[in-house]
Amino acid sequence: MYPEDLRYTKEHEWAKLESGKVRVGITRFAADRLSDVVFIRLPDVGTAVKIMEPFGEIESVKTVSDLYAPVSGTVIEVNQTLVDAPEVVNSDPYNQGWMIIVQPQDPKELDRLMTRDQYLKMIGEEGG
Repeated sequence: MYPEDLRYTKEHEWAKLESGKVRVGITRFAADRLSDVVFIRLPDVGTAVKIMEPFGEIESVKTVSDLYAPVSGTVIEVNQTLVDAPEVVNSDPYNQGWMIIVQPQDPKELDRLMTRDQYLKMIGEEGG
């Protein structure tokens, strides 16, 4: 439910280093708390993002929340699937529900994020 190869933020985003780039999404915990996602606003390719600053918004039937960048860098890819089918975030937050891919300025920023075990402790779950 919470992959071990990801890093996690206190705001419930996940980050995965892939060939020097960072894929970003929200965690199962966040997707479950939001419930039915109805709209996602994501940045354009080429947008600069800064660590722990908003890069977009996610709207559910319950609320609107900011999405926070886990690293600083430039957006090099956006998951266009989510424009037409934002509910994919609810059903598959770690695979098809990813949001953006960032070319990081400093990949070592990932070291500041939580491991799976640290994240599970923060949200009060065991083993996930």
